Amino acid sequence: MDIKPFAVEEWMNAYETGARYNIAETCVDSVSLDELFELSGEDKQAFLAEFCRRRLTYGDIMGSEELRGGIAKLYRTASPSDIVPTHGAAGANHHVFCSLIAPGDHVVSIMPTYQQLYSIPEAIGADVDIMKLRQDNGYLPDLDELRSLVRKDTKLICINNPNNPTGALMGKDLLLEIVKIAGSLGAYILCDEVYRHLTQEDIWCESIIDLYEKGISVGSMSKVFSLAGLRMGWIATHDKDALASFISHRDYDLISCGMFDDAVSSIALRHCDELLKRNRSIVRTNLAILDDWIKSSRHFRYTKPQAGTTALIYYDFDMPSYEFCTRLYNETGAFVTPGDCFEEAHSMRIGYGSDTETLKEGLAAISRLEKEIESEHSSH
Repeated sequence: MDIKPFAVEEWMNAYETGARYNIAETCVDSVSLDELFELSGEDKQAFLAEFCRRRLTYGDIMGSEELRGGIAKLYRTASPSDIVPTHGAAGANHHVFCSLIAPGDHVVSIMPTYQQLYSIPEAIGADVDIMKLRQDNGYLPDLDELRSLVRKDTKLICINNPNNPTGALMGKDLLLEIVKIAGSLGAYILCDEVYRHLTQEDIWCESIIDLYEKGISVGSMSKVFSLAGLRMGWIATHDKDALASFISHRDYDLISCGMFDDAVSSIALRHCDELLKRNRSIVRTNLAILDDWIKSSRHFRYTKPQAGTTALIYYDFDMPSYEFCTRLYNETGAFVTPGDCFEEAHSMRIGYGSDTETLKEGLAAISRLEKEIESEHSSH
């Protein structure tokens, strides 16, 4: 299968490990096992003793009842039987496309978003139309544009809520309008919801599967629960045909998720309220810091995120984003993601889910480069 290079992942792979101030990271500040047990109040020694007695078989092929039950509680209408565990959300998105999409099928996706949502169906041979999210519309889908893009044979509409990289959040009314459009065609809606629940306000973050029978939600333990190292994700849907297809294809490319990943995820999900309290506090504190920095800058602007961990920040320097971000990295050690990874020129994606000091130091480093570029321009 011929597929476009995954721009954001190639960038992260090339530079992440050497960064001094990593403010490109999109997960909320990761926790260790020690921190998880401390936060949850669970008995670490009892857990380890019990787990170390287990034989390392494939485990529960469809995931343990506790795991799927814990995931189901993140939705209003899901049951454990609606959950298909996968290897991360990246594995979940890939699995959905490979299970449901065939060459010639019509797919509508959005941009900017995580590249999987348009490059994978394109590589499979689907006819993919892109709905461009615009800053002047708060990076929310334009319903008239969506109506103009869908066809009678549209198989799947792909959305991302909260959005990566912009942090835009679709509310219930907008989602229901998209459901109405999809429902009139009998189309599926795939919603990548890996940042769901990381809201700036104490509101319920709607899921597509609670609003639409043919809605498909993708989530993971990585962003919201700070446990990316577990590589645990899932697909959730009420649609029986889609579920049957996911389970059938799973036999070919996954079989089961890791026993340890399942067990630790189950602990985290048992105590999801404590983890969410910690992580919402981090993203709310950090976004306020980022917002103050934007307001104090002469060369950067953005639409303030409503949810998630990422912001898309534009600059007015006459410099391509790869050049700007590479120079920032080489001269200061601060690591951000070029906007061109999302086909957004003269911009960068900042992740504000890191520990607060790293964010402050990374922003200070950007300010130093900002002054340096200003000085260069004034000397000319």
